[in-house]
Amino acid sequence: MRSLFAGRSFVAGLAALAIAAFGAAEAKADKLQDILSKGVVRIGVPLDAPPFGSQDADRKAIGFDIEMAEMVAKGLGVKLEMQQITGANRIPFLMTDKVDIVISVMGLTPERAKQIQFTAPYANTFLAVYGAKSSTVSSPETIGSARVAAAKGTTQELAISAAAPKASLMRTEDDATAAAAYITGQADLLATNSIVAQALAKQNPSKEFERKFVIRRSPAHMGVQMDQHNLVRWLDGFIFFNSMNGELDRLHRKYLDMPMDPLPTL
Repeated sequence: MRSLFAGRSFVAGLAALAIAAFGAAEAKADKLQDILSKGVVRIGVPLDAPPFGSQDADRKAIGFDIEMAEMVAKGLGVKLEMQQITGANRIPFLMTDKVDIVISVMGLTPERAKQIQFTAPYANTFLAVYGAKSSTVSSPETIGSARVAAAKGTTQELAISAAAPKASLMRTEDDATAAAAYITGQADLLATNSIVAQALAKQNPSKEFERKFVIRRSPAHMGVQMDQHNLVRWLDGFIFFNSMNGELDRLHRKYLDMPMDPLPTL
């Protein structure tokens, strides 16, 4: 009798494990199929990083990443639901399922790759520190007491923190606030994306945006939740297809004032 109950307990245990496994599988649903079934894709985009994302006079979202989001939705054949994100919250938004995809001039780092999956790159950019021509800063080691504005959670903020741990970093909530801090003189230097600095220089001709040193090359990647391999593979195919048909080159020329150079691969 004891062995019969033991056997039943063992079978019940297996059933419980099977139910738990099924529940885990359900929790990790195929995001690509979910998007296609619902007919809606939620994409996080920046509105504080021109020319990748900003608002025009009518408060309409415009920019490279905005148009990329529209192209992705069109390619999927679904409705686009855009959500504004910042450098600090774009990964948390993905991890908490507030968005399906992030298109926000995001650089790939090994640390970030532990949290989310990255697509192949879709835009060529680099990160650098900018300042006045009179500034003698030429490397992380020469920052000294100069105040550096950088949006927290961005690749440039993390890189400067690592390269110059004693630097006086003004960590702002977003890129727009970092730019404003530099433009108004609250900060002596600005760490940002090369294309963003180019746009800021055009918008603020009285402010000097001399490149003091390059942090590193930082191509822009889209991001999706970890384990969503079908979605990331579809996006890789989308990027490849639009590289071949000239659409990505068109966006580079329209928003970045440059042709699309060959992009690195993952």
